[in-house]
Amino acid sequence: MGFLKGKTAIITGGGRSVLKDGSCGSIGYGIATAYAKEGANLVITGRNKQKLADAKEELERLYNIEVLPVQADVSAGADNETVVQNVIDETIAKFGWIDVLINNAQASASGVTLADHTTEQFDLALYSGLYAAFYYMKACYPHLKETKGSVINFASGAGLFGNYGQCAYAAAKEGIRGLTRVAANEWGPDGINTNIICPLAWTAQLENFQKAYPEAFKANVKMPPAGHYGDVEKEIGRACVQLASPDFKYMNGETITLEGGMGQRP
Repeated sequence: MGFLKGKTAIITGGGRSVLKDGSCGSIGYGIATAYAKEGANLVITGRNKQKLADAKEELERLYNIEVLPVQADVSAGADNETVVQNVIDETIAKFGWIDVLINNAQASASGVTLADHTTEQFDLALYSGLYAAFYYMKACYPHLKETKGSVINFASGAGLFGNYGQCAYAAAKEGIRGLTRVAANEWGPDGINTNIICPLAWTAQLENFQKAYPEAFKANVKMPPAGHYGDVEKEIGRACVQLASPDFKYMNGETITLEGGMGQRP
C-alpha cells in the first residue's frame, strides 16, 4: 500500500508473542507485524522488557524498519500521566511525529463474577484499559493534530453483549467506546479519525488455555460462523492498517466487529 512508509505508529501491548507454529500469537504483535510490513516505524509498549526486546529484534531484522520499545504500565497508584508522557517524549525525540495511535493493551480478572469482583480487580481492568486509552489519547492529541492522524482503540464483544464473568473488562471496554465516540466529535475538525475494533482472534493465550483445560475451552470458546478464529496479523492487523489509510479517513467514531460473524447486532 505504501502510505505508512516512514510514518510512526504507537502500539500499546506490542511485545512479541507467537503461536506453536511460529506465527504471531497476540493481537498487539499481529498489528505490529502488519504495520512493519507496510514500512511504518513503531513504538511498542508493554510490561515485559524481554517481549519488547524480542519484538524489536525480529521486526527490525525482517522488515527494515525502526522500532522503539518502551516499558510502560498504567496501573492504580502509579503516576500514569508521567508514564505515558515519557512514551510520547521518547517517540518524538526519536521519530519527530506521531501518525497512528493504537490502544490495544488490556489486563483483567476474567471469569470472576460481578458479585465476587474486588475493587483491585476492577481497577486492574479500568486502569490498564480505559485510563490507558485516555492518557495516551490526551498526550498524543497535539501530535496527531499536526499529522491529521488516526486513533484505533480496542473494545470487545464482552462489553457489547455482557459476557458472563467479564464485568470489569466489559466496563473498561464500553468506556473506551464512549471515549472514542467523543473524540470522533471533538477531534474530527482537526482531521483526526478515531475508531473502535472488537476482535475475536486466535492467540497464544487461547492456545495455552485449550491445551491446559480442553473441556473448559470447549464449553466456553465458541467457533464463529466463519469457521475459524481470526488471524491476529492478517485479519486484525491488516484491518488496523486499513483504518489508518486515506481511504477510510471519513470513517469516524465507528465500532467494527471482527468476529467472523459472531458480533452481529442491529
